[in-house]
Amino acid sequence: MATMASKRDYYEVLGVERTATTQVISDAYRKLALKHHPDRNPGDEEAVVKFKECAEAFEVLCDDEKRSRYDRYGHAGVQGGHQFHDVNDIFEAFGDILGGGIFGDLFGGGRGQGRRPRKGDDVACELTIDLFEAARGVTKTVEVERHEACVDCKGTGAKAGSKPEQCRYCGGRGQVVQASGIFRVQTTCPACQGAGQLVKDPCAKCKGAGYTLKKVFREVKIPAGVDHQMRVRLTGEGEPSTSGGPPGDCYCIIHLTDHPLFERDGHNLICRVPISYAQAALGAAIQVPTLEGTEEMEVPIGTQSGDVFKLRRRGMPDPRGRGKGDLLVVVTVEVPKQLTAKQEKLLRELAAEEKTNVSPHRKSFLEKLKDYFVPSAEAPGKEK
Repeated sequence: MATMASKRDYYEVLGVERTATTQVISDAYRKLALKHHPDRNPGDEEAVVKFKECAEAFEVLCDDEKRSRYDRYGHAGVQGGHQFHDVNDIFEAFGDILGGGIFGDLFGGGRGQGRRPRKGDDVACELTIDLFEAARGVTKTVEVERHEACVDCKGTGAKAGSKPEQCRYCGGRGQVVQASGIFRVQTTCPACQGAGQLVKDPCAKCKGAGYTLKKVFREVKIPAGVDHQMRVRLTGEGEPSTSGGPPGDCYCIIHLTDHPLFERDGHNLICRVPISYAQAALGAAIQVPTLEGTEEMEVPIGTQSGDVFKLRRRGMPDPRGRGKGDLLVVVTVEVPKQLTAKQEKLLRELAAEEKTNVSPHRKSFLEKLKDYFVPSAEAPGKEK
């Protein structure tokens, strides 16, 4: 299958708008699947590629959760999902969805003879880490909830001393084929629901399912540079296959906590550093925080509030090993809310030098109160 960088937009593949309903998406897929079906295009490898591409697009866009992730993050949001290794995977996945297995035997291709082992379903867990752990990489223990073979029946679903019986309706194939003229339609066996066998005397512990839900703990290595909502795969730690295939995978979804000093912008970090008016006007060497500790940075003469200075390669590492981002230092000139008498005197002298109008000195409340009760000069007309 194509890489994420070369994959076409799924909406473009199916020829539908991004606002298309599920029914419109299903109709579009059915039309394209019939057009590119391998049995209609024998020996045409390009048709097989398009057939798989359409199925992959439909598999994402027909699922509300996957479609939401795709709309937000593109192909990266659904990376690691179901992969169609050959056309038989598509027949098994969408045969019932699109008209009762019509793609499996519509053209007499003889597909679906018996049940092919399929990979188990994927599961997900969540992990919260801080910015420093994300920057350096970390190994954590996560809790994974999945099904495992029942210890009482060893996964058969049958009570101890008994075993499942082959389904007589489908002969153990899990599929039945109905013929109507030139058409042959393959559907899931209604008697065994595709299992190929029936449990007459079910296990009391798992109620005949053969599996029980269990919580397990696994270590996961988080690579340096991961970002919020990225996923790390734990191969083979998902649901077991019910048809003898390999187990699914577990995807660990990363959540990053907010940091009091740094904001993240992709691989870059943003840090807002306050400086005084004097430092901005005269220039200064200030200490700024980085992921590796404090570092000295020169603030040039005449720096304005909001100016941005770049410290190269002080940001987050790329999880694919493509270097580091930068630290963007945004300086803000702070105006003091309180001044000493000397500071006020000097600033007023500066204002006078600049011929700048400033507010007059404000009297304190006690000074105003004193003037109120003890006038500085007697009112005119009063006798001495």
